[in-house]
Amino acid sequence: MTRALPMLALLLTWAAGPLAIAPARALDASLPRDSYALEGLSAPGEILIDQWGVPHIYAQTHYDAFFLQGFNAARDRLWQIDLWRRRGLGQLAEVFGPEFVEQDAAARQFLYRGSLFREWLAYGSDAEAIAEAFVAGVNAYIGLTEQGAVALPPEFSALGYRPARWTAADVVRIRSHGLWRNVLSEVARARSACVGALDADELRSPLEPAHRPILPEGLDPCSVPEGVLDRYLLATSAVKFKRQGDRLALQHIPVGERMRDLQSAGSNNWVVGPARTDTGRPILADDPHRSHALPSLRYIAHLNAPELNVIGAGEPALPGISIGHNERIAFGLTIFAMDQEDLLFYDRDGDRYRYQGRWEPLERIETTIEVRDQAPVTVSLAFTRHGPVVFEEANRLWVVRAAWLEPGMAPYFGSVEYMRAKNWRGFVAALNRWGAPSENQVYADTDGNIGYKPAGLLPRRRNYDGLLPVPGDGRYEWDDFHSMSDLPEILNPEKGWYATANNLTLPPDFPMEAVRVGYEWTAPWRISRVEEVLQDPAPHSLKTSLALQRDYTSVLARRAAAALAAWPAPAEGPGAEAYALLQGFKGVLAPDSGAAALFEVWFTDHWRRELVAAESPALAGTLARVDTRPALERLEGPMANQQALLPVLHESLASAWRDLEARLGPNPSRWRWDALHEIRFTHPLADITKAAESWSLPPRGMGGSAYTVNNTGYGDDYAVRSGASWRMVLDVGNWDAARMTNAPGQSGNPASAHYGDLLAPWAELDSRPLLFSREAVEAATKRVLSLVPATPR
Repeated sequence: MTRALPMLALLLTWAAGPLAIAPARALDASLPRDSYALEGLSAPGEILIDQWGVPHIYAQTHYDAFFLQGFNAARDRLWQIDLWRRRGLGQLAEVFGPEFVEQDAAARQFLYRGSLFREWLAYGSDAEAIAEAFVAGVNAYIGLTEQGAVALPPEFSALGYRPARWTAADVVRIRSHGLWRNVLSEVARARSACVGALDADELRSPLEPAHRPILPEGLDPCSVPEGVLDRYLLATSAVKFKRQGDRLALQHIPVGERMRDLQSAGSNNWVVGPARTDTGRPILADDPHRSHALPSLRYIAHLNAPELNVIGAGEPALPGISIGHNERIAFGLTIFAMDQEDLLFYDRDGDRYRYQGRWEPLERIETTIEVRDQAPVTVSLAFTRHGPVVFEEANRLWVVRAAWLEPGMAPYFGSVEYMRAKNWRGFVAALNRWGAPSENQVYADTDGNIGYKPAGLLPRRRNYDGLLPVPGDGRYEWDDFHSMSDLPEILNPEKGWYATANNLTLPPDFPMEAVRVGYEWTAPWRISRVEEVLQDPAPHSLKTSLALQRDYTSVLARRAAAALAAWPAPAEGPGAEAYALLQGFKGVLAPDSGAAALFEVWFTDHWRRELVAAESPALAGTLARVDTRPALERLEGPMANQQALLPVLHESLASAWRDLEARLGPNPSRWRWDALHEIRFTHPLADITKAAESWSLPPRGMGGSAYTVNNTGYGDDYAVRSGASWRMVLDVGNWDAARMTNAPGQSGNPASAHYGDLLAPWAELDSRPLLFSREAVEAATKRVLSLVPATPR
């Protein structure tokens, strides 16, 4: 049993040797203190909560640190991680009702179903022990709620259910929360091929390095059915609630919205060597970008135990730290656009499918889904030898083959190995085990080394490029997986720095035909700006990195506005006014800029949309906007090509002006980009229950776009949807100088002081310390958790 006890009782229950952690008396005795006896903890520990809500965990054993990490994750984020687990395991209907059965069935089809023995070994020798300790800590906190020693977060009472207990296997069986590619793009490209516009698909997704997609033998692109990936999308989507009568229902996320989220879910990272900094030490910066949420996707924690001292951010439902530093090394990641998926199709005969000239039986798994207030529902999940069946037709099956369903592919869990590395060779060795998501890792250490290494489980495709659906009959197989030694590895680059922003990082002589990493990379606008700053010969400082993370300069906007000036101006009317306002615009998407508002509305929603019909009428029914790269190329193109596009350009300027007048009023001197471009941290239940109305945070106007280093990607309404909620800048070796933000706050509990306290500094382009030394942590501590085993040793 887990018990909450006074501190004196806690100490009396423990009969052991000297404490490895600093004694509680070293702290201000007037600090608020919570004391608990916990089943599963092996020795006393404590958690010091600093003034920004960051937990600094001090444990006497290695695995107790992970136990306390799980306990603390539940303390701050219990409803979030319980929802994460239920969504991933397919157990939503049990507490939310019959409208969630379909999503549960989809989620269960994409669970890892292989050997758990091989699964645990894929991450390292003690991965299972780490996960066991972490979930034991989560369950210990749930035990306190069952005893009434601590209150449940208010979402549980609002929805009328309780959290479930965890098993270690839950941590690794759930795969659907990662960032994966590229089956959605395969289907979009097939749609282009169906209308005879395969070459014109470059307007949607330019390929790098230059490559012409190869139509696989046996594929009729027009045969790809509508909704072929609906089940896949349902399995990999977050839970979005809506009210349907008197019960909860699932709000489906449109395919276009998912595609935009994937395209804007980028990141930036860079590392600068000691010869280029003003401190003589490396500087490492990282800011991963995802869809914004309340609470934040990331959670900051500091783990301190024998042979372990690491701080940074990870996902709250997982043990370990994926972005941060230990005493010797620092590490930060961005997405590396590796192709880890294929869409396959098969000839079908009832419950058989054709493979290598013979019929093989479908594997069917019956699974029972518990449903709130109703009888359980049994569903049948179908699989071929390659993976889950996502769409069934009378004579054809469609299957997603995913590297992320292989052993060792639980997203981000691989960080438990590399976060404990002590040097470059140990770090790279740990990355040999990293499977998912595919990442660009930058590195620095206290010896002054810097490095770069991409990592991920890469299928070896011998005879096809992975850009279109392929027959699953054996003609297009994966020939095992590539070794990580097939990918670049850079230690101490000659230029003195390295940076990534989801751009193509492979060298020009990379053997893409032999190592088909992928062809779909993020446009180079963010990396171009990062490189501009890092190439400055002046010594690089912590302040420079902090300013760059918050930079609203758009290289895309700057070049587009400069190119526009070379075109003939409209003679009069709204188009002429728009043309005039954009003259001299330098591409800084400042919150108070009217020119920035006009540029974004014009370029995104008028120029890029109207180019579709002008460039490829065949794509007008399937493509909403031309990619930014060809859109800019048309503006910067030869004068001889301008005549045909001049009417399109003039009309796009005029329609954008009228659009902005309708949105912001007729007086352009009062236009501001932040009047359209707001961040809204809205609670997931805000539209579901009256109790949640006060749990959302006030909106804040922002600058930038998806193409500025300070990524503020937006949807059709221009509201900010994605970007860097977590940012980190490290002065490597001078660890207490580190700075961070984690918007909107560390806690997921609306009643907590740390629910939204980091929103203002994040929105106002400020940061907070990320403290590491015990002395600095104690000085900033605002609350203490004292913890001992419930059962004396």
